[in-house]
Amino acid sequence: MRLPTLRRTRSAEPGALSGTARLDRRTKRLVGRLRPGDIAVIDHVDLDRVAADSLVAVGVAAVLNARPSISGRYPNLGPQMLVEAGIPLIDDLGETIFQQLREGAVVRIEDDKVLVDGEPVAAGVRQDVASVGKAMADAREGLSVQLEAFAANTMEYLKQERDLLLDGVGVPDVVTSFAGRHCLIVVRGYDYKADLDVLRPYVREFKPVLVGVDGGADALVEAGYTPDMIIGDMDSVSDDVLRCGAEVVVHAYPDGRAPGLARTQQLGVPAITFPAAATSEDLAMLLADEKGVSLIVAVGTHATLVEFLDKGRGGMASTFLTRLKVGGKLVDAKGVSRLYRQNLSGSALLLLVLSAIAAMAAAVAVSTVGKAYLAVVAAWWDNLIFPLRQLF
Repeated sequence: MRLPTLRRTRSAEPGALSGTARLDRRTKRLVGRLRPGDIAVIDHVDLDRVAADSLVAVGVAAVLNARPSISGRYPNLGPQMLVEAGIPLIDDLGETIFQQLREGAVVRIEDDKVLVDGEPVAAGVRQDVASVGKAMADAREGLSVQLEAFAANTMEYLKQERDLLLDGVGVPDVVTSFAGRHCLIVVRGYDYKADLDVLRPYVREFKPVLVGVDGGADALVEAGYTPDMIIGDMDSVSDDVLRCGAEVVVHAYPDGRAPGLARTQQLGVPAITFPAAATSEDLAMLLADEKGVSLIVAVGTHATLVEFLDKGRGGMASTFLTRLKVGGKLVDAKGVSRLYRQNLSGSALLLLVLSAIAAMAAAVAVSTVGKAYLAVVAAWWDNLIFPLRQLF
């Protein structure tokens, strides 16, 4: 399996910097509170690429991780994203970092140490391009173990949810109409913004059912759309988007427990539950398929083995089986922005406009009608400026 190689761009060299600390054990929940220049304090073993991408997009000054960002289980991609973006990453600071720091505190980072009011409160391992590259190489050796675990999880999920996969048992009744329509499912995954932007002509023409998976609903709103349905555990979708009028389906555990339901009830948003062991993006696909959708277009979802492992959950085994189930209807839009990219620069566009104006002027100048029109314009101009000449 081929993995991305580290590019030697600007790396986070040891040095001192200060910023406001924002803390949360759930990285995707923390991202919603971060502002450019903040220092993110997380508790994230094997930092995945999606989480790292969101931290880079916010523009954090540094990332402090209470746990190892690369445990060695497999070559996860998140730390690579941070160091390539020049964001300092300090690992393995320990549980005490959440006890020593408070939300909004001004912290200073010096090399691998974290200080508050000049006093050191924690020390960890400062990562750079070389250390992340070595850790990634070492982690490749653990891939065989992870592949075996992934295969075992896949078989366990098949036994547990075979009725859902084969017969659609447990899929809830919904108000949103899918029958015979296209469905666009958006997940806040890799390159989702660029891919969603390229799909604008498709959305205008086919008007698909718009389904946002957790934070994918916010992505749809940010792109100027209103989701028809929001599905997920409700831990990364904003309050305003939950109130947008979309039908809400809360992902529940197989035993029926749905922690996200309490949030929708608190906001006064009606919701139904969908109990299953699968991931939320899988439930969105299975629901659309069961309700008779003709085509599923997926943005930001997970498709490759590296992405399954990088997600860091045994539950990603469900994604493999879900794709087998809906494969005939599924079109994965991942990377479409790289396949279709407009390279027309501003100078080229200006040259094109000037060329068009010149062509029009030449056509007017050589044609009989054009010459007559120019004579009329010249006479009008003379009549306009004649009074001005008399004055001066």
